[in-house]
Amino acid sequence: MKVELLRYTLDGEKLIASAAKLCYSSVGIENIEENLNHKNTEKFLKMLMNLGHESPIEHVNFTFGVEGVSRTLTHQLVRHRIASYSQQSQRYVKLDQFEYVIPPSIEEDKEAKKVFIDAMERDQQCYNEITKILYDNHLKRLLSNGMDKKEAQQKSEKKAIEDARYVFPNACETKIVFTMNARSLLNFFRLRCCNRAQWEIRKLATEMLKLVKKVYPNLFKDAGPACIAGPCTEGRMTCGKIREVRKEFKNF
Repeated sequence: MKVELLRYTLDGEKLIASAAKLCYSSVGIENIEENLNHKNTEKFLKMLMNLGHESPIEHVNFTFGVEGVSRTLTHQLVRHRIASYSQQSQRYVKLDQFEYVIPPSIEEDKEAKKVFIDAMERDQQCYNEITKILYDNHLKRLLSNGMDKKEAQQKSEKKAIEDARYVFPNACETKIVFTMNARSLLNFFRLRCCNRAQWEIRKLATEMLKLVKKVYPNLFKDAGPACIAGPCTEGRMTCGKIREVRKEFKNF
């Protein structure tokens, strides 16, 4: 898994403090940044978090680039709807040799790993065979309709891989660029940094949190699963490891 913070709103913490200042004072637009030094900015951020007034932090955005993750992960990721996503397309990109993600439990078991890899290799073989069959069928039809050969070849490949991709597994590796605002990120971290989150997306969320904490430590001071700053919200489903979790995220 490779996770990079590609872009983020500059002077984001000051921007949030400025927006908050406008909400709680009679100051005009031209003066909202006056006297907003580091100390006052931190004070405004702390006040917002304590009040649960999170709308001002929506003004700050973060764009991540991720690769080496599975389709299983991205199917979960895109459920976080207040975000923008750009994912590598299996419809337009022919995968002559697709990469895949092996879950740790399978990686650690020699027998399970062998069965898993055999399945991945069969999927690639089936993809190649179906692609060729469909390509030949489409090419024959398009040429018979009088289409130029080069154009017919391009259209045939696109149409072939569009349907052949259905044999690919959830383990298939993918790449994605996505943007979230700070409020959405805090919610994402609360849900996906939790021990009960699926292992792969928890790993992604943890890496993302490390990156944003480096640029805006005050904003993400208490970010992470819900039990970082309060009680566990999982009820009877709790992992029962609050102390360990708090220690883990405190060390970021």
